Amino acid sequence: MARLAVERNEGVINSTGSLSVNTGKYTGRSPDDRFIVYDDKTNDTIDWGKINHQFPSDKFEKLLEKMKSFVENKELFIFDGFVGSDPENRLPIRVINDRVWQNLFGRNLFIRPTNEELENHEPEFTILCINDFEAVPKIDGTRTNVFILVDLTRKIVLIGGTQYAGEMKKSMFSVMNYLLPERGIFPMHCSANIGAKGDTTLFFGLSGTGKTSLSADPNRKLIGDDEHGWSDNGTFNFEGGCYAKCINLSQEAEPEIWNAIKSGSVLENVVLDDNVPNYNDTSLTENTRVAYPLDYIPGAVFPSVGGHPGVIVFLTADALGVLPPVSRLTKEGAMYHFMSGYTSKLAGTERGIKEPKSVFSECFGAPFMPRSASVYAKLLGEKINQHNTIVYLVNTGWSGGPYGIGKRIKIKYSRAMVTAALSGTLDVVKYHHDDLFNLDVPTEVDGVPSEILDPKNTWDDKDSYAFSAKKLAQMFVENFKKFENVSSEIIDAGPKPTT
Repeated sequence: MARLAVERNEGVINSTGSLSVNTGKYTGRSPDDRFIVYDDKTNDTIDWGKINHQFPSDKFEKLLEKMKSFVENKELFIFDGFVGSDPENRLPIRVINDRVWQNLFGRNLFIRPTNEELENHEPEFTILCINDFEAVPKIDGTRTNVFILVDLTRKIVLIGGTQYAGEMKKSMFSVMNYLLPERGIFPMHCSANIGAKGDTTLFFGLSGTGKTSLSADPNRKLIGDDEHGWSDNGTFNFEGGCYAKCINLSQEAEPEIWNAIKSGSVLENVVLDDNVPNYNDTSLTENTRVAYPLDYIPGAVFPSVGGHPGVIVFLTADALGVLPPVSRLTKEGAMYHFMSGYTSKLAGTERGIKEPKSVFSECFGAPFMPRSASVYAKLLGEKINQHNTIVYLVNTGWSGGPYGIGKRIKIKYSRAMVTAALSGTLDVVKYHHDDLFNLDVPTEVDGVPSEILDPKNTWDDKDSYAFSAKKLAQMFVENFKKFENVSSEIIDAGPKPTT
């Protein structure tokens, strides 16, 4: 397929053997151009608002017919496969593209069928992604000429006007996040790995928190790096591949990603110097990516499923430098922090971000959650109860002061905290209660200086610490007010700025 893409002038084969493409004007997702079709079925089930925008059903039908007419007699490329590695809970899909390389992207990111499965394949959901078709906003009802329309009733996703392939991946993630809760399955924006004894661990965290680095463990095998479900059977990956960032990529720091960039991979928006990828050049975008199949990662699990997680790690990068580096959460505390999804957007994770900015992204993935956060939090709580899962909050952000004054917590310390959580040593150490943040904090962790476990001890100016800590605690409280019909037990598990 890569050779065909080159013949069609869609990209070039670079020195690694991978296919290099340029996505043009759009080098990332267009969240304001993503809509969900509004009808009787979705009326009361979607959390409508700034993230989930409504689109009229009749407008969708007209745009679909226009796209069908547009592609008539044109050469199209089709991939049939699945979302979900659990045979009992996977979604059969069909991907239709006007670009060869985007169809290769689909083959890499979604799950490929066997020959036998392909013969009997009947797609339940179809993605029609036509880059050359642009909407006319005044006529079609879109915001711009770009559109990502998800129709949960017709079971079709329409994408036009953008060449950014990540729209396909995240559209189907949103679909799964809508469908699975009705079956009692918890859809999750997280990575997952599994130990030699079959123990599964989940890592939730937004960009820049260390999710990829901390879930990559030479002593554990990768189930998946981004999207998973938790059913009665255990944990399963939604995807058949990885969509990894390439900014400042080095072989020493991230050898798995580096070595996965080879024939069959798709490299997006990476500048080539004499046909050699330059991963430090961000002139096109900071959001450079590579798409490759999961079997390019040594030690990946096939099929990509695991058991019920014994440990869950919530990752946050607190740029204010006041959250403890590690703390243990109660079930209600886990639901609170899951709904909050606190972290700091860091430079390099989004265009225009030069310094860290505190943000709350519910469920650690708000842009992809069609339903109310409380729906997903309820599933989390039920799973924790059923399987006695322990949840830890790990802060990989700053210590000794905020960004610009303090220093980022060393990754070797964060690794030691995660290792302690997985080994069970955090089950037997002593804890003290942080009254302000309402967290249980261990007094010792093997391999970590005890003085950094209480962030107050690392600040020279204790008054400044107290001010910043109370400020963040109040931010949690103010953010949580947007959630309705939440039990008092969950609300009481959050920070206490009046303490």
